Amino acid sequence: MPIHDDEVRATVGQLRRLLAAQCPQWADLAVTPLADDLEGTDHVLFRIGDDLVARLPKIGWAVDQADSDARWLPALAPHLPVRIPVPLHVGEPGAGYPWRWTVVPWIPGATPPRLGSDDVPLARELAAFVHALHRVDPTGGPVKRPGARGAALRHVDDGVRQALSRLAAHDDGFDVADAEAAWEVCLAAADWAGDPVWIHGDLQPGNLITDAGRLAAVVDFGALGVGDPAPDVAPALWTFTGAARDTYRKALGYDDDTWRRACGWALAPSLTGVDYYRHSLPRMAEHGRRMVRAVIAELT
Repeated sequence: MPIHDDEVRATVGQLRRLLAAQCPQWADLAVTPLADDLEGTDHVLFRIGDDLVARLPKIGWAVDQADSDARWLPALAPHLPVRIPVPLHVGEPGAGYPWRWTVVPWIPGATPPRLGSDDVPLARELAAFVHALHRVDPTGGPVKRPGARGAALRHVDDGVRQALSRLAAHDDGFDVADAEAAWEVCLAAADWAGDPVWIHGDLQPGNLITDAGRLAAVVDFGALGVGDPAPDVAPALWTFTGAARDTYRKALGYDDDTWRRACGWALAPSLTGVDYYRHSLPRMAEHGRRMVRAVIAELT
């Protein structure tokens, strides 16, 4: 089942034709789709041989990522303590596929539990990655626009209110009035007054690669940009539970207003995502429900 109504899903045959035309050095390698549970919401992923992955956007809002990754990840990689997927090739449209795409190294490993990890050392390691990213000089980086993670929360208020209205017709395991009260707390937090910083913006479990339980890589930089650090504090809720959640938050060391904005960046996409993914990607909807409950418990 497509995740999005207007999804464009590349096929193995299309990728083989793209490789033959644009990357003949890889044209004879096996092309294998990744399992559905490893695929995200924005790209179709294919293994190419043993060492490569092709990433082909499947929805319009992701089409700029190929160029963003090619422009910025080579500059960021030397400053970071773990691997990131610096593109080896940026492909052109062709074979009936309409957008630019990338080939990146395959990074072996596993991902943390999707519904929350209590791994305290992993929380420290991810906090070290975030510290390193936030210290990179942001001069010239792409500034987050209104409505994007890293801009002011108020720009997504209308979308959250609409989501709350839709969710009132469902039983998703939380009180919609409590969710609205939590959202008001987030909105009341002071805006970020410091200098903007580089943010990943989507440090959910599926974007973390571990090796023997330790953080080996961070992937999927579709939300990369320069802005408020709060979205990179939100993984305390997205990714960790229990003592690991507290460890991550304390290791980053941001103030209470940033924590409340981080809660807002956990809450807003969760409220909109529960309904959006309710039927097309139930695991994402369930993750959203858990995030809403976590923010309610934190703020009300």
